[in-house]
Formats: sequence, structure tokens, C-alpha cells
Amino acid sequence: MRVMGVDPGLTRCGFGMVEGGSGRKVTAVDVGVVRTPGDVELAQRLLAVADAADRWMELHQPETVAIERVFAQHNVRTAMGTAQAGGVIALAAARRGIPVVFHTPSEVKAAVTGNGIADKKQVTTMVTRILGLPSAPRPADAADALALAICHCWRAPLLERMAAAEAKASAAQRRYRERLAEQRKVVRR
Repeated sequence: MRVMGVDPGLTRCGFGMVEGGSGRKVTAVDVGVVRTPGDVELAQRLLAVADAADRWMELHQPETVAIERVFAQHNVRTAMGTAQAGGVIALAAARRGIPVVFHTPSEVKAAVTGNGIADKKQVTTMVTRILGLPSAPRPADAADALALAICHCWRAPLLERMAAAEAKASAAQRRYRERLAEQRKVVRR
């Protein structure tokens, strides 16, 4: 499974591509950061992020795009920019028919470090170790993007099994309700 991890942002947007193998084996394919200057109009910054995402998707052909879910930040302006960057990347993937998943920072940290409140240094150290990289990806946005891709490679099988189990339970519940409704009709006659 080839996964493109994205740590969205307007100033720095991290991209990481990994190839997942059997079990927990993952291999780094590429990593990078797209930067946009703060003095450029918002629409142009978002266009630059979207164009970079398009280039990455064209070059690496990911099967899934994993984006960090933005749910709370102290600075509303930063949160808005991060969410907007994630949105244009999700749109770029959707236009190509590539599934998009969102993972929270704590899910990613827990997946790669075993600790949902790990700091950036711990995440970078573990990403470097897991992928067997000769040096740590810099800046932290690049390491975070790789962590997102690793997280998805490791969580996807579990998420698929859970979705299948939920679908099976829902179908069983529907059949039960149908049988119950039929039994009530028989009793009323």
C-alpha cells in the first residue's frame, strides 16, 4: 500500500510518501516540504499547496492520502489556514479518485511512538528509526507527514476490519427487525 501523508499548513506543508509491506514493514519513498510566503495572497498560497499536492500525486501515485485532522489550535488564524491547506489537498486527491483519510495528532503519535502525547522530537526520532533513515527528516513538518503515512499503513487493516464488522452487525440488526416485523404481522392475524 502506497500512502501519501500530509501535515497541512500554509507556511510549511509537509509531504511524505511511504510504501507499506507485510506486517508493520514500511519504506520511505519520498519526503519534502512546500513553503509559501506569508506576504502572498491566501488564494495564491492555497494554489501553491494544491499544485504541489498534484505533482506529488502524479509522481508517486498513492493509493491513499492521509491528512492530519485539525481539531483545535490556540491560534484560530493558524487553524483556519491549516484546515484550508488540508482541504485543497483532499480536493486534489478526490479529483483523482484517491481515498482520503484523516488522523488526529494523538492517533499518529500513539501509532509511531506508543504515546498519544509524544512531542515532535520523539515523533521525529521514531519515524527515523522505523524507516531506517540515515538522518532525521527536517523540518518537523516532513517527519510529521511521514508519521501520518506510517500511521495509516498500520491502522488501515484494523479500520477495514472494524468497518466490515460494523456492516455485518448492521445487516444482522436489519434482518432481526424484519423478522420481528413479520412475526408481529402473523400475531395480529
